[in-house]
Amino acid sequence: MPSEDDLLPIREVTRLTGVNPVTLRAWERRYGLIVPQRTGKGHRLYSAAHVQRIQQILQWLNRGIAVGQVKPLLDTSPAVQPAPGNDDWHTLRLQLVDCIAQLAERRLDQLFNQAMALYPAATLCEQLLLPLLQELDTRWHGHFAARMEQVFFHTWLRSKLGVRVYHNNRQLNAAPALLVNASALPFDPQLWLCAWLLSDAGCAVEVFDWPLPPRELAFAVQQLKPCALVMCLNAALDPRELQRSLNAIDLPTLLLGSMAALYKEHAEAAGLQAGNVHLPSSVVALPALLLGLLAT
Repeated sequence: MPSEDDLLPIREVTRLTGVNPVTLRAWERRYGLIVPQRTGKGHRLYSAAHVQRIQQILQWLNRGIAVGQVKPLLDTSPAVQPAPGNDDWHTLRLQLVDCIAQLAERRLDQLFNQAMALYPAATLCEQLLLPLLQELDTRWHGHFAARMEQVFFHTWLRSKLGVRVYHNNRQLNAAPALLVNASALPFDPQLWLCAWLLSDAGCAVEVFDWPLPPRELAFAVQQLKPCALVMCLNAALDPRELQRSLNAIDLPTLLLGSMAALYKEHAEAAGLQAGNVHLPSSVVALPALLLGLLAT
């Protein structure tokens, strides 16, 4: 058994794995996935083997396995790889859609809070929220109460993720990443998912919900002195206008959204150099790419 000098406190395990203390404690109490040692005062201490086990848990979660199904898989031979069973995620998404249809805010909040206590932000985003947004987009096409449901859910989502971002920011002192909704959308869920994932990964964020003209964006950068710029492009845009904005910015810049590829095509056709502009493969891939750029 490792001595206490070789063990890690919960905050260090969170730093190494990205799994917050609330989730680690829930995995221990509800599922017995991780059973740390305790100090005389009851503080949790984790070994290198615990950290490795947490990484294995994350691998299963990222394959779509629900947390309640992970324990029997941890000791399975690597040669035995069951197909991901995402029935639990599907059921939860159906429950959330029903809450949205019923405008049942308390129930929606309760279900999401329970999921947040059990899963890291990246897993929740990939397995729950992104598929949910796709399902809602399909549901709202021609649906009688589409606008009502959309306003209800988007208002709730902005409030829910905004609170998380606010509390994360209070614990971070470094220069923030500036996130801008670069499309003329009243609300871009992807923008707030990016903000949540970045702040959860230890990067402070400043969120601008509306697009800014090139001069004002440059002025905001001058005032805020951000470490990077993240622009969400999920509606029709003028690539030339976007290029004017980027020309005024000398920062690592990441473009996300359905229109990001359009800008890339425009830049290539115009013979423009990409420079500091990067296109993450997905919302979930954003934190690792941005933190990697800042570390170089």
